Amino acid sequence: MGTPSPEVVLVLVVLVGLVGPRATCGQPNFIVILADDVGWGDLGANWAETKETPHLDELAAEGTRFVDFHSAASTCSPSRASLLTGRLGARNGVTHNFAVTSVGGLPLNETTLAEVLREAGYSTGAIGKWHLGHHGHHHPSFRGFDYYFGIPYSHDMGCTDTPGYNLPPCPPCPHHGTAARIRRKDCYPEVALPLFENITIIQQPVNLSSLAARYAEVAARFIQQASHSGHPFFLYLALAHMHVPLGVPSLPTPRGIYGAGLREMDALVGQIKKVADSHGKGKTLLWFTGSGAFPIHTELVGCRMLSSLSFPLTGGSSAKQTTWEGGHRVPALVYWPGHIPARRTSPALLSTLDIFPTLVALAGAVLPPNRRFDGLDVSPVLFGWSDVGHKVLLHPNSGAAGKDGEIETLRLAQYKAFYTTGGAVACDGSVGPAEHHQPPLIFNLDPDIQEQEPLDVASREYQAVLPTISRVYTQALEDISTDNISVADYSKDPSATPCCNRQHLACRCQVPLSQAAPLDPGTEKRAPWLC
Repeated sequence: MGTPSPEVVLVLVVLVGLVGPRATCGQPNFIVILADDVGWGDLGANWAETKETPHLDELAAEGTRFVDFHSAASTCSPSRASLLTGRLGARNGVTHNFAVTSVGGLPLNETTLAEVLREAGYSTGAIGKWHLGHHGHHHPSFRGFDYYFGIPYSHDMGCTDTPGYNLPPCPPCPHHGTAARIRRKDCYPEVALPLFENITIIQQPVNLSSLAARYAEVAARFIQQASHSGHPFFLYLALAHMHVPLGVPSLPTPRGIYGAGLREMDALVGQIKKVADSHGKGKTLLWFTGSGAFPIHTELVGCRMLSSLSFPLTGGSSAKQTTWEGGHRVPALVYWPGHIPARRTSPALLSTLDIFPTLVALAGAVLPPNRRFDGLDVSPVLFGWSDVGHKVLLHPNSGAAGKDGEIETLRLAQYKAFYTTGGAVACDGSVGPAEHHQPPLIFNLDPDIQEQEPLDVASREYQAVLPTISRVYTQALEDISTDNISVADYSKDPSATPCCNRQHLACRCQVPLSQAAPLDPGTEKRAPWLC
């Protein structure tokens, strides 16, 4: 068995000028677009029936769609860390989410995809949600990105003047005075949500109503400038969609608020594709995926995801943070006209972990030494030469049950084994108890994608597959324990909170864009201004 591979993340990757069946000269450009809280049941399971996504439908028709694609973790920070390092949280140290007051972030001894590609001559940019540390050298401007524009964590981790739809609803930021606001569960009343350009906070609180349009504008400018520079580029676009709070829709849709959010996300993706194609159609490879399932807010979205609901005693749930298929299986497609086959559907078992080694290989660069990777170079699958992906895929605990980051679920071909289940909220509002299983629960996903009926322990099928599962599980844990493992700093300090105006209760300010020019790769970088 090769290096075991972890669970996959939801991401959109655009590779411009990739090397493929009709090889182009020079290094390819890459654009990675990661949709937040978009799972298989949110979009992928009924792609053709999703009326709000004509641009994604077009990408699927002109490219290859992957129907067994997974996020490397089913929560925010770990999924992003794994995408940008090709390594599970058990190796890279990021096992749960970072906070507004976090001092640390993705360990500095971990090498990001941006650092590898910049060393190979790429211009690198990150737009959107970061959530891998914002204090000091954990900021994206110090993690290999020449340019950054976005929010340092999830957009529900600070108050705004346009709160949008969330459950429970959160109040807007205060404008005057220092009176304490009404505290509500899961709301951040003290500090406004900041918008960064490079290391400068240019707006606090950010205007969520115009954020998608700003992301599209900044992304288009980055692609245009990078294309004219003569250097290849890598753009990592981590969308706010479909994480709550959801925006206020300008036009009604059949699926209400959630459908309007999908439509806005789809339009943004369409704009990026149009800009990339305008600089040479066939030079851009686009890979779209998500970071995991939408949370259980039935009032906003209904309950239509992969569910395991007929198996409630083990805590079956379609929610994010679980290791059920509904938590980490995500939609994914790759578009690169002339290189990636069109109208193709691949059943290969793939993960967001594969983005790092695949892009490194296509760029002609080399993987960082002295560490092992969970991702694979899956370029043969992208080009249609093979449908062979991971033989074994590991799914880390992501907040529902078990210790965060530990590997207690794994996939072997069509079989999936659980050593721990439960702890998450199901669609009906029930919470399954956390349970440990020895021997493990085993499902055959071919006839049972919803994980409703585990194999009978006494059955011939269970007894036939259990020895192989036990062996590869032991090998995987040993491989991780003997690797070069990093440890993330999860300590907190209020002084690490991003704040551009300490005189105001909510750190309210706005800086003209002209004062926040893009960083030149050669210029000295300073620490961000913090409270």
